[in-house]
Amino acid sequence: MEAFPVIDMEKLNGEERAATMELIKDACENWGFFELTNHGISHDLMDAVEKLTKEHYRKCMEQRFKEMVASQGLEAAQSEINDRDWESTFFLRHLPVSNMSEIPDLDEDYRKAMKEFVADLEKLAEQLLDLLCENLGLEKGYLKKVFYGSKGPTFGTKVSNYPPCPKPELIKGLRAHTDAGGIILLFQDDKVSGLQLLKDGKWIDVPPMRHSIVINVGDQLEVITNGKYKSVMHRVVTQPDGNRMSIASFYNPGSDAVIYPAPALVEKEAEKGQVYPKFVFEDYMKLYAGLKFQAKEPRFEALKAMESTVNLDPIAIV
Repeated sequence: MEAFPVIDMEKLNGEERAATMELIKDACENWGFFELTNHGISHDLMDAVEKLTKEHYRKCMEQRFKEMVASQGLEAAQSEINDRDWESTFFLRHLPVSNMSEIPDLDEDYRKAMKEFVADLEKLAEQLLDLLCENLGLEKGYLKKVFYGSKGPTFGTKVSNYPPCPKPELIKGLRAHTDAGGIILLFQDDKVSGLQLLKDGKWIDVPPMRHSIVINVGDQLEVITNGKYKSVMHRVVTQPDGNRMSIASFYNPGSDAVIYPAPALVEKEAEKGQVYPKFVFEDYMKLYAGLKFQAKEPRFEALKAMESTVNLDPIAIV
C-alpha cells in the first residue's frame, strides 16, 4: 500500500525542492491530504498549546461532555448512531475579527499561546497557497487574492477532544464529510489516533506524528482548480481508550469572495471545460450547513442552478 504523504518543508530550500514540490502536487491530486514536518512552528509552542488544550478540556469541558452523554443516553446505545458525534468542541474566530477575548473560560496563558500559534498557522497557510499556485502554474498570490473578498480571508479554529468511547463500533467521533473551505491545518494528538480519509474506496488512517501539521484540501480549492485537486471524505473514529486532541484551523475565503475555476486552468484543459460553478462563498456555506454529512456533488449542482445571479469581477493580482 502507498505510504501516507509526509512532506519535509526544509527540503524546499535546497536541491530537493523540485522533488518535494512534486510530492505536494501528487498529495493534492491523489490524496487531498498530506502531513508537514519542519514547518517552522516552534515545537515548544506546540507543546504548550497541547498541554493547555488538554488542561482546558479537563477543567471546563469534560464534565459538560459527560452530562451530555448521560442526558442523550449515548452509552446505552444498542444500534449505530448516525445523527450525532462523540466529540467535545469549541470554536475560535481569528479573521476578519477575533473573538478570542470573548470566550469566557480561556485563561490568559491559553489565550496568549493560542494567539501566537494561530498567527504562525496563518503564515503557513499563505505560504502553502503560494506553493500550490507554483505547482498549478498560477501567478504567485492568485489563491490568496481569490480568498480575499472585500475584508480578507475567514480564519478560525475548531478545538476538539474525542474522549474514550464505550461503543466505538456504534458512534463516530465525527461523521464522514469533506471540508467546505479552503485549506485546513490540523495539529492532532500524537498518541491517540482516529482520523481517517477515504481513498480508492478504503478508509486509511492519518498517522499521528509528533509536532507535525496535517494539511487537507477543502471544497473551495477543488472548485478553483477545476477539479485538479480534490477535497476528500474523512472522519474520526472513536477509541475505547485515550482522549484524542484535535486543533483544526480553517483558512477560508472571505464571506463575499467570489469563487470559480481559475481561467488559466480552464484554458489549459479546454476539452474538459469549466466543470464547477461560480458562487459567493457565503452562499456555499449556507448550503453546506444543512448538508455537511452528505456528498459534495449535489452542493455544486445546486450552486450551478443559482450561478446566473452571481456578479463576477475579474480578479486583480497585486
